[in-house]
Amino acid sequence: MIRRLDHIAVAVPDLAKAIRLYQDDLGLTLSGTEDVPTEKTSTAFFPVEGTRIELVHPMGGEGPIGKYLEKRGGGLHHLCFETDDLDGDVATLRAKGWVFLSEAARPGAHGARVIFAHPRSCEGVLVELAELPRAHS
Repeated sequence: MIRRLDHIAVAVPDLAKAIRLYQDDLGLTLSGTEDVPTEKTSTAFFPVEGTRIELVHPMGGEGPIGKYLEKRGGGLHHLCFETDDLDGDVATLRAKGWVFLSEAARPGAHGARVIFAHPRSCEGVLVELAELPRAHS
């Protein structure tokens, strides 16, 4: 079952510059960075009460974020919802006609299992579902 909005992801062409902007201009505190090789991304997280902002940048200019930036430039990339039953929620949504970008969940940031739903499944919004390790949530 969906528990909460885990994060809002923003695709950025220059991660260091974006980190400075979120810290210096917006006054947010960087909680950490992490490379996610399975998604070919480098990430930076900024907690905002009740959720987080995730800056995503392509590792080596490759992967889905690299393609996204080439096509659209920087900006809102996806919404991520935390679930306590990823496999069950995916099965339920597939039964309702949702299409996912992969057959199975993959490792994501913070040790989560994640899967992305195609934007056409949610009114043009790319949606990530994440099941976080129990110690994290």
